[in-house]
Amino acid sequence: MILKNKLSEHRKNFGLSQDKLAEKLGVSRQTIISIEKGRYNPSLPLALIIADIFQTSVESIFILEEDDYK
Repeated sequence: MILKNKLSEHRKNFGLSQDKLAEKLGVSRQTIISIEKGRYNPSLPLALIIADIFQTSVESIFILEEDDYK
């Protein structure tokens, strides 16, 4: 399984910079960059807070996809 995300899209739609989102979440800007690039998957509590900030579901931001290696 591969976890993809639309964090960058949601962040831009809300007019938030990576710095501002990081500040709201209490994480570093590097963490936001890593999540957006798919190098880091957030913990469930962090994903829930992100969804709450954007007033949407976790599933609309984070998408679990099947990988092709089965």
